[in-house]
Amino acid sequence: MFSGKSEELIRRVTRYQIARVPVQTFKPRLDVRYADDEVVSHSSLKVEAIPVETADELLRRVEDGTKVIGVDEGQFFDQGLVDVVEHLAAAGKQVIVAGLDTDYLRRPFEPIPTLCDRAEYVTKMLAVCHRCGGPGMYTQRTVRSEELVVLGAQGAYEARCRVCYDPSEPEQPELGLELR
Repeated sequence: MFSGKSEELIRRVTRYQIARVPVQTFKPRLDVRYADDEVVSHSSLKVEAIPVETADELLRRVEDGTKVIGVDEGQFFDQGLVDVVEHLAAAGKQVIVAGLDTDYLRRPFEPIPTLCDRAEYVTKMLAVCHRCGGPGMYTQRTVRSEELVVLGAQGAYEARCRVCYDPSEPEQPELGLELR
C-alpha cells in the first residue's frame, strides 16, 4: 500500500497509449474507492479501466487487437488470473499486473506471488513507513476487522517497515457506526 503500484501501472499503460499501441486496462469490480471505471492512484493519476468480476471475464473482454493489458489490484482476482495471464502472454500480449504480494498479516496474497514466480520482470515497490520513514514493505491494518480485505475505509491501512510493523493491536476502533 502507498508504494506507487497503481501509479506505475498508469505510467506504463499511458506510455503505450501515447505511442498508439492498443491497450486495455482492467480492475476488479469490487474496487470502487475512487472510481468505478478508472484506475486511480493515491496521487490522483488515472486511466480508463474496465471493471470485471473474475479473471475469466477479464479474458473474455480482451479485444483481438489489444497488445498491452494492464491489471490493477491483482490480489483481488481469483487464482484463475495466473492461467489468464499465461494465456495472454503466450498469445504475444504484454501483461502488466499491479498488486500486493502479502496481506496485512504478511501472508502471501495470491495470485500475486505465483504471478511473480512466472513473470519475465518483477518490480517490487516499497512505500515509506508511516512511523519512521524507513522502507515500508508491510501493510499495517489500523482498524479492527476479521475480514481479509477492508475496502473504502479511510485510514484503514499504513505502510510500515520491518521494525514498526505490529499486527497484534489495531490503533483504531472496529469499523462501523457508533450509536450514542
